[in-house]
Amino acid sequence: MKQKSFKDKYPIFYKEFLKTESVFQSVTEFLNYFEDKIEQHAKAVVISRFDHFTHTQQIEGSINPEIKDAQNIIMCFGWELPSADPVSVRPRAIGVTEMSDRFIVNFMEAPNPIAQQTMTDWVESIK
Repeated sequence: MKQKSFKDKYPIFYKEFLKTESVFQSVTEFLNYFEDKIEQHAKAVVISRFDHFTHTQQIEGSINPEIKDAQNIIMCFGWELPSADPVSVRPRAIGVTEMSDRFIVNFMEAPNPIAQQTMTDWVESIK
């Protein structure tokens, strides 16, 4: 996985999968894979899916013409509440964006190193 900053502020991790080499052929297939991983995890829970692409179309927002689909799976690993602070950075989301020739899977860095490693492992396990 690679790391970069979005808007010089938000640390995100991402991996690109060429369509010609990907085991998944749609955003939905990627999200199904992540949903299975979340459901198998002892402390994670699936909250929802969000169709970012359709939402942006419906509000007549701007979409890069190269983007064909963009969705998120939303989850929570929240196994502790030592203060109110963790509530501000939960839940977690993994995004999948379909471009013309590839898929991009990304997520913002998690404050909990175990959650961060788990999401990284899930993405890295995709062949």
